Amino acid sequence: MGIVTLIIALATVSSAAPAPQPGKTVKISHSRFGDILVDGKGRTLYLFTKERSPKVRCYGDCARAWPPLITKGRPRAGKGADRSLVGTSKRTGGKRQVTYNGHPVYYYVADRKAGQITCQDVTEFGGTWLVISKAGDAIR
Repeated sequence: MGIVTLIIALATVSSAAPAPQPGKTVKISHSRFGDILVDGKGRTLYLFTKERSPKVRCYGDCARAWPPLITKGRPRAGKGADRSLVGTSKRTGGKRQVTYNGHPVYYYVADRKAGQITCQDVTEFGGTWLVISKAGDAIR
């Protein structure tokens, strides 16, 4: 009976699914534009006005200048962010991009550290790039 129990225990451990990977975190931080959405490390996130729904429209050169916030697990709402507004949208190729209030969110390539906002209210790639309020709206 001891060996059978051991075999069953080992089979159970080896067939258990791996724990889901935690997703990226978004939170709210204070800036010169008021309270805005940032990632878990405090880097500024932007929305693209050309995207009026969760459908992603920023690829190629656009995504090189405005890298999307990609998550492998379910994204999480950190300090001040509204959990009900956090979601994902599927990009071409299958990766999941974090959304907030239905807007896919992006970094700006020149914003390298927490708190930097170097490209607010700029028009590129057919739309305007704006920081995001706690409510998930564009801040002009």
